[in-house]
Amino acid sequence: MQKFSIWSLLRNALSYHEGWQQQWRSPEPQREYDVVVIGGGGHGLATAYYLAKEHRVGRIAVLERGWLGGGNTARNTTIVRSNYLWDEATALYEKSMQLWEGLSQDLNYNVMFSQRGVMNLGHTLQDLRDIERRVTANRLNGVDAEVLSPAQILAMLPFINLNTRYPVLGASLQRRAGVARHDAVAWGFARAADALGVDIVQNCEVQGIRREAGAVVGVDTARGFIGAKKVAIVAAGHSSVLAALAGFRLPLESHPLQALVSEPLKPILPTVVMSNAIHAYISQSDKGDLVIGAGIDAYTGYGQRGSYPVIEGTLAAIVELFPLFSRVRMNRQWAGIVDVSPDACPIIGLTPVRGLTINCGWGTGGFKATPGSGWVMAHTVAQGRPHALNAAFSLDRFHSGRLIDEHGAAAVAH
Repeated sequence: MQKFSIWSLLRNALSYHEGWQQQWRSPEPQREYDVVVIGGGGHGLATAYYLAKEHRVGRIAVLERGWLGGGNTARNTTIVRSNYLWDEATALYEKSMQLWEGLSQDLNYNVMFSQRGVMNLGHTLQDLRDIERRVTANRLNGVDAEVLSPAQILAMLPFINLNTRYPVLGASLQRRAGVARHDAVAWGFARAADALGVDIVQNCEVQGIRREAGAVVGVDTARGFIGAKKVAIVAAGHSSVLAALAGFRLPLESHPLQALVSEPLKPILPTVVMSNAIHAYISQSDKGDLVIGAGIDAYTGYGQRGSYPVIEGTLAAIVELFPLFSRVRMNRQWAGIVDVSPDACPIIGLTPVRGLTINCGWGTGGFKATPGSGWVMAHTVAQGRPHALNAAFSLDRFHSGRLIDEHGAAAVAH
């Protein structure tokens, strides 16, 4: 793998940047692998990378039905944070945060992780009680968190309107949180995994999962059968479809989650601002676009557009909070397909089929967990048992009742 550095940049500038090598290969799939990872998004690529790097697994393939990083990895609002309420969720997201903080150096690829902070607004007395509770829980778990007064919010955001229909009474702030560039994350993991020998096979839809004597033996794809000793499903919104191919059901609902991006502006928004009560959140990208997140549509489905009432409600809320954005034009809108579990937490672990593991149910929290998710999933696949960080997120918790209820506890209602 060609190493990126200031010297390689200068050297290639002399040759008009015509000497850069291909970032990853496009190989034909082999007939058999040690591990097949279904899903070429951030989580799937991270799983393959850590399998090769940390566990020295030899033959690994990532199968993507479309193009690399073309699903939820490219359809989110790029927010990274770890200020969740419950111990199990906090530990997993904090591991991910720690990996984010060194990810560009680890991958030798700039993922543009910007720790500009995430602010969660409180609009009611109950919101403030919840903020105090969550900040205290974060600190007990070693996660940075603080409570802001209205005056402190105004000091950071002098143009915010605190006297909205739901007045802003305070906020929480995690300063280590921020945003990253979603496509750079996918490209960085793909490049690093490819350098370790991982085959990334695009346009290779999985159409069946073969089993013999209760164990997985491979997958049927649009490009033929591929044998595998172990298979990992890491396919976000379509996880239920793939689980059905393997003969079991998942307690998930798939919904479109909407987002919008504006025309570019000069730098003005120094942090990410989120509000549970009005269900909108906003940040500014490095090139100046306002990135606005909405809620999920109430209906289930796999459409990647969403509905206009959600867009209108979200923009109305943003304009009320930030009146100076009222004349900013939106450039485009999209929806990602999120798989929501009953307790708003992921499922990472073993399945009823031996050799088949699954990573799904992240809902709206998938992007921020990308490196940590891949790290624990790689351990689970390689060792055949969960890591301590994901042991609580097993599929059987929906039978035992040991749920980790993050609904509303993490300042996002969904």
